[in-house]
Amino acid sequence: MTKHEFRYASHPDDALQYGTDKLRDLFLIEHLFIENQISFTYSMYDRMIVGGAKPVKLDLKLETLPYLKSENFLDRREMGVINVGGKGKVKVDGILYELDKKEALYIGKDKKEVIFMAGGNPLFYINSTPAHKAYPTKKIGKEDAEIIQLGDIKHANRRILNKLIVNSIVDTCQLQMGLTELLEGNVWNTMPPHTHERRMEVYFYFDLEEGQTVSHFMGQPQNTRHIFIHNNQAVLSPEWSIHAGAGTSNYSFIWGMGGENLDYGDMDLVTPNQLK
Repeated sequence: MTKHEFRYASHPDDALQYGTDKLRDLFLIEHLFIENQISFTYSMYDRMIVGGAKPVKLDLKLETLPYLKSENFLDRREMGVINVGGKGKVKVDGILYELDKKEALYIGKDKKEVIFMAGGNPLFYINSTPAHKAYPTKKIGKEDAEIIQLGDIKHANRRILNKLIVNSIVDTCQLQMGLTELLEGNVWNTMPPHTHERRMEVYFYFDLEEGQTVSHFMGQPQNTRHIFIHNNQAVLSPEWSIHAGAGTSNYSFIWGMGGENLDYGDMDLVTPNQLK
């Protein structure tokens, strides 16, 4: 079974008028993991699709969406999957891939059958973007990730960045995904923040302690907004928006990007004292 919704893009001037409920309706994705379902949100920001699959008792087959107007979901798309639950299995055109927690799978264009298999309590987090070329499907294990140490304890942002689906590891058309883990006692991610007008981004927050929250900061640098986010929720970040967060405890998050280039360093930095 597949649940889906559609969201339009917003002009930054319009977003200045949004209250809390409107911000949450347009940018927050609250319910990604529904038992024995695949859940998708189709965004007009670079036509990114954000989703989650939670196979418990049933194998879940990837189905096309009405917005795609294609016979198969991946006829004109590529997909990244990162497991954030127990050990899981994904079958792609008959080939089985096993994913431990925090391991990724890139699935290229033109694949016909994708099945998220029950057993082991996996939680499959999904990003998908349009694709112009078929690249090979590839698993990216923990040993394959590019690991970068960032931040410092003084600024409460000591973190480990794991590049998973990036062009230095796997060929993609435009999709990029990675996973960042904040060390205990650290709460700030992506600080100092940045924008990148050449691509949008999605943040998915997980491994957040029960009862804790993350304040996700968005908006233009001189007109910031915030959304409080709970565990296993995602937020859409337009190309004009910063994307940073501070939690009431440490946590992990997955960043996913789509747009017109694959240059990870293509960003316009904003120093903390420039924020308003």
